[in-house]
Amino acid sequence: MPAEIAQLAELLARKTHENWTEQRLNEGLRYGAKRDAAKKEHPCLVPYEELPEGEKEYDRETAMETLKTNQALEYRTVKEQNRHTEGMFPCEPS
Repeated sequence: MPAEIAQLAELLARKTHENWTEQRLNEGLRYGAKRDAAKKEHPCLVPYEELPEGEKEYDRETAMETLKTNQALEYRTVKEQNRHTEGMFPCEPS
């Protein structure tokens, strides 16, 4: 796998976990050392860096399947080169 794809997959995996975490928190779940549906606790409500490797791998697989699906549907993912944000949103004169 090209390094750029591996890096993109890792970024997507991180974002997948962040989205999942936000959804669970909005549903009223909170961190707990063990998963407990009755108490609404889950051990994976931690930053991505703190996830067990197995959980990170699950998110990576999800990311890779997304990339494969995009490719199968003939979409391309292209990183913009030398993108500068300065001046992209100029203020109108007052």
